[in-house]
Amino acid sequence: MASTGTDDVGFEVTDDVARIILQAPERGNTLTRATTQAFARAVDAVLDARPRAILLLAEGRMFCAGGDIDEFIAGADDLGALVDATVVPLHPAMLKLHESPVPVVAAVNGPIGGAGVGLALSADFVLAATSMKLRTGYAAIGLSPDAGTAYYLARRVGPIRAQQWLMLSDPIDAKTCLLHGAVDALHPAEELRDAAEALAARLARCAPGSLGAIKTLCAGLPGRNLADHLDLEHHLLVERARSGDAREGIRAFTEKRAPRFGGD
Repeated sequence: MASTGTDDVGFEVTDDVARIILQAPERGNTLTRATTQAFARAVDAVLDARPRAILLLAEGRMFCAGGDIDEFIAGADDLGALVDATVVPLHPAMLKLHESPVPVVAAVNGPIGGAGVGLALSADFVLAATSMKLRTGYAAIGLSPDAGTAYYLARRVGPIRAQQWLMLSDPIDAKTCLLHGAVDALHPAEELRDAAEALAARLARCAPGSLGAIKTLCAGLPGRNLADHLDLEHHLLVERARSGDAREGIRAFTEKRAPRFGGD
């Protein structure tokens, strides 16, 4: 699939890796009403292409500043309607990414704020530039979180720390984000894209069914009780054991070579 999309969001799929690219750097890749619609279309197109890994990328020096304040000011007379129209396409698209069996890698090339926090932290692997910083910002302007920001932040740093970061809206630097698990690794800005591409390529070589099963098992925690979890493990393991990828994986192990997974 060639690179396509709108001025705000581009997407492409090459060599089993899909890329969704925020490409409005002149305004900090903010999420306008039009941007969230374009993002939703990009997610649908990428998932329809059935890649083995997905990269979330952004152009410029900022990954995503969150909602567009200029648009908020212009729509101040009915801000509720504007926010509603912005969130309506965004949330289902993010849920599709979350529920997809495909591993997602985010390359956070700079600061994230507001909904940009949720977008970045929704990935299964979050790689960040040393120049990144996180600022939730919602409470500072009298709003509450969207884009799964509270969910993903709490999942990564714990509910109490997430609540504090959300309430105070203080900027959190890259090293603190790494220390508390908000991001998984830091790279110099000039090396970030290559590191993210290498990780996505590595994931794309894995057995898709195995990664999907792992994602399903971990996504339901900690709310799933042990009995239900063991039942789900049993079901998924038997399903995987009957797959061609499992036969290839075991054969490759005994032959001391890298497996060539076909995705079945």
